[in-house]
Amino acid sequence: MKKTKDKNTEEQILNAAKQVFQAKGMDGARMQEIADKAGINKAMLHYYFRNKQLLFEAVFNNAFSLLAPQLNAVLNDDSSIEEKIKNFTANYISFMVDHPYIPNFIIQELNRNPEFIQKMKDNPNFPNIEKFKDQMDEEIKKGIIKPIGAEQLFINIMALNVFPFIAKPLLKAFIHADEAHYRQLLEARKTEVANFIISSIKTT
Repeated sequence: MKKTKDKNTEEQILNAAKQVFQAKGMDGARMQEIADKAGINKAMLHYYFRNKQLLFEAVFNNAFSLLAPQLNAVLNDDSSIEEKIKNFTANYISFMVDHPYIPNFIIQELNRNPEFIQKMKDNPNFPNIEKFKDQMDEEIKKGIIKPIGAEQLFINIMALNVFPFIAKPLLKAFIHADEAHYRQLLEARKTEVANFIISSIKTT
């Protein structure tokens, strides 16, 4: 008789995998450890997810499906560019504090498999910056913000938000911060980054 996959068991596996990936990263995580944490045997784990890569992608897709609609909503609502920057930064940092493995996973996958970005782009909730670009043009014409390309501003926003997660071990060493202190710094960056960017583009 063909086995059927149980939704609760799959959820247990994904929750366990998320915890292990957060603690050990992709390379350090072991399927046996994930199976133990999920309370199942390794054979059962492989029945649900044939290998670690597929499991990691499932965990990532689960997390991305929560983050992408939030970012898309911010980019496409009717708030001002200033409010968009504040909300995007706060939402992104809050999410990455809870899912710190995602930025490095994306970089790792893009280096290993450039086609990976196409999988992400095919997601209907993949962030779209077209309205953001139109609003930028409008606010530049009104003299609210300085002339700057929307793509350049979006790259600046992403760079300032993503880098502290990608370079976390290096930055912690540079500034002699333990985990608790670094978490405090990340929390403060929700407003620090937004204020820094806004002050650099506002005309007054």
